[in-house]
Amino acid sequence: MNYQQTLEFLYSKLPMFTRVGASAFKKDLTNTLILCEALGNPQEKFKTLHVAGTNGKGSTSHMLAAVLQAQGYKTGLYTSPHLKDFRERIRINGKMMAKKEVVSFVKTQQKKIEEIEPSFFEVTVAMAFDYFAKHEVDIAVIEVGLGGRLDSTNIIQPELSVITNISLDHTNMLGNTIEEIAGEKAGIIKQNTPVVVGESQDKSKGVFIRKSEEMNAPIVFADSILSAADFKLKNNKLQLSILVGGQLKYSNLICDLTGVYQHKNILTVIQALTVLAQKTDFKIDTSNIYKGLSQVKRLTGLQGRWQTLQKNPLVICDTGHNEAGIAEVLKNIAETKYNKLHLVFGMVKDKDITKVLSMLPQNATYYFAKPDLERGLIAEELKEQAATFGLYGNTYSSVATAKAAAIKSATAKDLVFIGGSTFVVAEAL
Repeated sequence: MNYQQTLEFLYSKLPMFTRVGASAFKKDLTNTLILCEALGNPQEKFKTLHVAGTNGKGSTSHMLAAVLQAQGYKTGLYTSPHLKDFRERIRINGKMMAKKEVVSFVKTQQKKIEEIEPSFFEVTVAMAFDYFAKHEVDIAVIEVGLGGRLDSTNIIQPELSVITNISLDHTNMLGNTIEEIAGEKAGIIKQNTPVVVGESQDKSKGVFIRKSEEMNAPIVFADSILSAADFKLKNNKLQLSILVGGQLKYSNLICDLTGVYQHKNILTVIQALTVLAQKTDFKIDTSNIYKGLSQVKRLTGLQGRWQTLQKNPLVICDTGHNEAGIAEVLKNIAETKYNKLHLVFGMVKDKDITKVLSMLPQNATYYFAKPDLERGLIAEELKEQAATFGLYGNTYSSVATAKAAAIKSATAKDLVFIGGSTFVVAEAL
């Protein structure tokens, strides 16, 4: 098989969550353990950080990797889903896994894959762990795919567990309350392993504290130790200062991820790196925190986080796709100067779209499109539901045609925002 045939094998033969939804989510770790055992348990051959959470876990993972790279560590990064290229999921020092190594892995493991019929995600996790072990990374940042307790990545024994925040998402699989979802995310907390939680939330805090006590895992909440001040957008960079107990710790920190919501993730990252330096042999210099955060996109290849695609008109995309994610996107839109707002919007059908629609601005023109996957919500259905919330616009045959129509309709001083689903952003890119 060549590279394209290898991808077709992975996409067509294996149940894939992004394509079919909940039926692809395997609710135990058996397949991952079998695959990794056949590979000689690569996950035991390198150090890891494990990152879970409803929102912000992707940005947080990339920021952590960027600082570790800046510090000079050979850093693996496993994230999902990918936006444009499958190999975005598996990187070392920001460089994607080579196509020939993807082909080689699938070729050598094809018999085992056909025998146990794992999900797409289970195979990619095993592939990443095998790749990181073979290339002898110093440390790998591993982003949880879904939930935590039963996620395929949860076979590692990390140096540190990081949980960004909790909000309602994937309720059909993870639970209908914040407490239930927090219980699933808390599943990554390991015996005697420090835990950093980004946001203290009334409904989830107790869940994390109880689990950490049960596992004898020291826990800290980043936002109860650190706070952000003076944050502003300057030269398309986020600038802020970080205080510890009211005392200035990091002055004029600059981050190239410009979403105003990123200050929460930055607090999580700095607290995680502080704990990592305190509890392990990894050392993090202040200068490399500045260096790493200022060039996350260049060091790691991150895309789709309040990303500017063009100016005049200003076209921005963001992967925020649930209630909490959209709330942060709307804060960013409110901070942006524009004459008229155009929203290119699409969603997947297994999300609670009514909550998201109820939040969206009525004083905007909408361009509804279905992301190109089985789970995509038909544009006409989205338009009908949107109309009940006073949101009006036309439907388009694809994200690309909706994007083109929005840009054509907009004047130089308008804002075109593209989002609603990670997959809409992927197609827009």
